[in-house]
Formats: sequence, structure tokens, C-alpha cells
Amino acid sequence: MSEFLKLIPIQQALQILLSQMQVTIIPERIATLNALGRVTAQLIHSPIPLPPFPRSTVDGYVVRAADTFGASESLPAYLRVNGEILMGGTPGFDINPGETGLIHTGGMLPESGNAVVMIEYTQPVSGDTVEILRSVAVGENIIHIGEDVQIGEEVIHSGVRIRPAEIGGLAALGILEIEVAKKPIIGIISSGDEVIPPEGKLLPGQVRDINSYTLSVLIDQVGAIPKRYGVFPDQADVLEVNSAHALDECDVLVITAGSSASVRDLTARVINQLGSPGVLVHGVSIKPGKPTILAVCNNKVVIGLPGNPVSALVIAGMFLVPVIETLLGLSNVGTRPKLYARLTTNIASQAGREDWVAARLYSNQEGYQVDPIFSKSNLIFSLVRANSMVRVPADATGLSAGELVEVNLLT
Repeated sequence: MSEFLKLIPIQQALQILLSQMQVTIIPERIATLNALGRVTAQLIHSPIPLPPFPRSTVDGYVVRAADTFGASESLPAYLRVNGEILMGGTPGFDINPGETGLIHTGGMLPESGNAVVMIEYTQPVSGDTVEILRSVAVGENIIHIGEDVQIGEEVIHSGVRIRPAEIGGLAALGILEIEVAKKPIIGIISSGDEVIPPEGKLLPGQVRDINSYTLSVLIDQVGAIPKRYGVFPDQADVLEVNSAHALDECDVLVITAGSSASVRDLTARVINQLGSPGVLVHGVSIKPGKPTILAVCNNKVVIGLPGNPVSALVIAGMFLVPVIETLLGLSNVGTRPKLYARLTTNIASQAGREDWVAARLYSNQEGYQVDPIFSKSNLIFSLVRANSMVRVPADATGLSAGELVEVNLLT
């Protein structure tokens, strides 16, 4: 097997691919309640201030703060209770000097009330008098109108992935529908004479298709729509016809297997027949996943992934995920959850190549620890057993036990 003529560093390869993409965000309007995980296609402004009225943050007594100055357990202030403020309505009275009112968390403050004394620092004396055992400052234990959000304020920018917090905030503002980016469709083609569908009966020399299914759920998780076209034999004419059909129907095409530099290498040739400019990168300085193909054909991204399941899934995370995020208009493309942990076992590596090693992250009294899982790239259960990946930088010849290393979390 011959080696690739030139291996491109990961970030350089990704930049080459993204720079050739032409992106048009297609918006669609959906119910806010159904927007979890979707990406906003518009800037959202608040139609109201939030909160829309001054509220108490505690159970207690609403006061004029000046009436409590100097109050203490040894020298309490005495205020007349003017009534109770019921939840869900406006106060039926105001607070005059020397007066107070019972209020509950979230209750609306009377106009002249400017602070709330927590109920723990009060003591009823008689039917209409209460002792104040602690002074409060103006604004203490209250939320002002618009303290969270001002009317007309930009509350959610375009290109934001909606989380439960955003849905809660939009519900609080009464925004029941929003514009989100339409989900791109990602076509998946598996190739290989030895590959059969998962429901098939295995014969000697055959393996079940893994990549179509791992990629499908990854694509769905990122926010796109996977479309599986099945498994095709290693025949150039068959792959070309079916790839052209899939690319015509989809926004991105992924072809697994057939990307290594051998006599069975079909993917690069097939991709170059799908449109211009064709293959941009063939070979990335990474392990696993060196024989990756990145291409753009008639303004659509085409990615050739290695056939080994671990390699395919790792490389899809490196390149396919940022492509989908770009098509969705996400503002923080390529951002991944990561942290640093102490390595428990040495990891050998080759300088000039970035390595990603499946690992098991855990914590103990010494902090975060990470155990590498050494396995070949065609063994999918190495990733099943893992919850993270350890990054070995390209300029390193390995990592030593006890070293603080970068760990990317698998979601």
C-alpha cells in the first residue's frame, strides 16, 4: 500500500473545507416548545420587561427601608401590619411610614415598598404589630421591573442552539414561536463487498454495517437529518451512480470506506466525478482516520470516511459535525466540551501526527483522572467503553503518566 503524498493538519484541513462552503440559512417557524436543540435563525427581542412588576425574592414583610434602620434583636423596630399581599394579584394597600405588609416569594410589591425583611428576622407581637429584628437596605430581597430583561432587549442572538434555559426564557416572555434554521439532510453511503445490513445473516468473511448507524445518530444529535442509502459493492460505476443520486437529494454526502490508498481505493475517484472542484484534501495527519477525504462538489460538501468504525466516528466528529454546524448557522462552530485530567498510563505517539485515544474519565479525591483504552480502530466497543478522548498534540512523541492532558468528552 502506498502512502499519501501529503498529510494535512486537522485544523488546516477543516479550514480548507469550510472556506469552500457556500451557506444559505433557510429559516422555518416552529413552536418554541419543540425548539430544543434547534439553531435560531433570527435575533429575538423581548416584547416586555422581565419581571414586569417589582417582586419579592423571599417570604417576609415589605417595608420602607428607612423604617428598619438601626433595628436589631436587642432593639427591634415595631411596624403595623397593614395586610397580606396575595399571590397572583396587585396589592390592595400601600406602605405608609411605620407600616408593613406580609408578602410571599414572587409577590408584587406595593408602590411605596422598597425592601423586604425575611420572615426569619421578624416576630409577631400582637394582631397588627410585628417586630423587625434586622435592618434592610433599599432594594434588598426584591427584583426590580426589567432587572432580568428590558423591553426591546436582544435576548437570544441568531445562531444559538436552543437549550431548556432558552425555552424557559422564551415562555416567560410569551414568545410561542421562533424562526430556526431548517435541518440539512445528510446522505450516508456505505461501501464494501464484505459489508451487510445489521439484519442480515453473517457468512464467513462478512461484517455488519456499523457506520451508517453510528453516523445517523451523530447527525441527528447535531441537528441534521440523516438519510441512509444502504450498502454498495466496491464497484466504481455503482458507487458513482448512487452517490450522484444521493448528492442530488441531500445537502451533504458522506461515503464510508474505500478511502485508503490501495488498489481498492474508489471513493476519491468517485467523488471527483460528482462535480467541481472535487477532492480538496486526501489524507489528514491524525490517528485514527488518516485516509480521510474532504471535498466540495457543485457547492455541496462530500466527505469520505475510513471504513473502520472508530476512525469513521472520530473523523465525523472532527469534520462532519463542524460542516453541519456551519450549515445551521451556529455561532460557535467546532466548540466541544473538554477539560484537563491526570493521565494514569503512558501513551506512545508519533511526532507530526495528532492522536486521539479513547479513554475512561473519572474523578477521585485527587481530581479528574483518565485511563486510556488501547484498541484498534475497527473495534467499535473501544468507544462503547469510553466516555472521552485524550488528545495527543502533533508536536508530542507521547504523553506520560501523571501528566495533565486535554480530554474531550464524548456525548
